[in-house]
This record gives sequence, C-alpha cells and structure tokens, in this order.
Amino acid sequence: MSVQTGFAPFVHHLGQGPRRVLALHCTLGFGGAWNGMAKVLGDRLHFIAPDLPSHGKSPDWDGQSDFPATVYDTTLALMDDAPMDVIGHSFGAVTALRLAARAPEKVRSITLIEPVFFAIAKADAPETLADHDRVAMPFTQAAAAGNMEEAARAFNRMWSTEENVWNTLPERSRAAMTRGIHVVPSTYALLYEDTDGILAPGVLGGLDMPVQLVRGELAHGAIAATLEGLRDRIPGAVLDVIPEAGHMAPITHPQAVAEVFERVLARA
Repeated sequence: MSVQTGFAPFVHHLGQGPRRVLALHCTLGFGGAWNGMAKVLGDRLHFIAPDLPSHGKSPDWDGQSDFPATVYDTTLALMDDAPMDVIGHSFGAVTALRLAARAPEKVRSITLIEPVFFAIAKADAPETLADHDRVAMPFTQAAAAGNMEEAARAFNRMWSTEENVWNTLPERSRAAMTRGIHVVPSTYALLYEDTDGILAPGVLGGLDMPVQLVRGELAHGAIAATLEGLRDRIPGAVLDVIPEAGHMAPITHPQAVAEVFERVLARA
C-alpha cells in the first residue's frame, strides 16, 4: 500500500501535563477538537493531536496514495519511544485500534470512542449495517455525483443529533468539511472489509493493554454492534455509555468522556 510521499501532518499540542496522549480525531474534524477534554485534563495530560490529510492545517491528501496507510504511517511516526496512551474518535479510533494491534509496544492504553470499524457489525449484526447504509444513502449519492458540498452536508447530518445543523455552522466550518469529504470513500475497504486483518484469529484476543470502549447513548445501531463486538473479542475491554450523547461525545460531552478516560489511565 502506497503512502503519500512527503506528507507531514500539522500537530496540535493541547494541555501542559506530564503524561503524553496521542489523540486522533474523527473525519471532518481536526486535532483541536480535543480542546474540551484538554481543558478538563490539561494539568495532567499533554495531547498530541495531528490533523488528518485534507483536514485542519494539514496538507491535502493527493487522492492517489492509500489514505488509511498514509494516516497510519504518519501517526505512528509521531509516537514516543516509550508507550503512550492513545485515544481515538470515529475513524481516528480505527487508526488507534490498528496501532494497538500492529505496534502494541508503543501503546500504554487505548480508548476507542465510537469506532466506525463496520467489519464487526457486518459480521455480528448485518441488519444494523444495512440500516446505517440506508441512512448514509444521501451522502453516498452526492459523493458519487461529485457534489462535495452536498456530500459534506449529508455526512454531517448522519452523525449529528441535531436537525439542520449544517445551516447553523459558520461558512469557514462548512468549507473545511467540504474540503475533507473526498477522503471518506477511500476508507471503505479498511472499515467494511478489514483489509488490515484486524479480525484475523489472535489479533484482538492478543491485546494486553487496558482497552476502554465508549459510545453515546444515542449511538447508531451499527456503532453499538461494533463496540459490543470489540468488547467480546478483546480480553478485559470495558464499555461505557455516555448519557444523552450521540456520535460527537468528545466535543458535546467532554467532561463525561474525560471522566471515563481518567479511569482507563488509572488502569495503565
């Protein structure tokens, strides 16, 4: 798999604490989205939070290289020699899971917030994935038609608990999401087909670092099935549900997510 030549992500540094955390954001987000949690935990933690390609202040994805491989390789290069705590949200959580599976010596603990690793839902509860794909149809159709702004609007609506949230966003935010939306189809093989072999026998069962799983109370059924499948496959994994939260819990409910995160840090 080809990695984008010369790509170097922009990295946000949040908090002044002594313990370093690698924090990986969701698609259409940016590294600064961890600021709410950093405000809660910043005297104890230092968040190292890279922007994805075509997101935030990072350079654009070239559209030719393997997007997930570029994200994985450049993220791994940011890690310390000593094991780090890793927290990820949505696609960032899938990258975090790959780091734990492929470079466990680098990972002190792992916290996965609503990972979109739908290969698990596909295997365990395919009806939930069919429902997700039905909800995603407006995005899928807009992206196929090349209407990137409409695709970004539809994608944003999929993962929001608010109606018409797109219309309330500043133009700058809408433009940033439209800029990044083209990366989404490039993730499908990894997310749906498990092209990295994470579900191969012995991979998840061999994880021995503390593993914390998190979802919002309002999570989509495919997300709930994915997290339940991870809990069943990873020895000792703990699943917590954030009351009244949807997919964007790290942003909408930073205090509650921070409290869960503190518990896994205490176990590591």
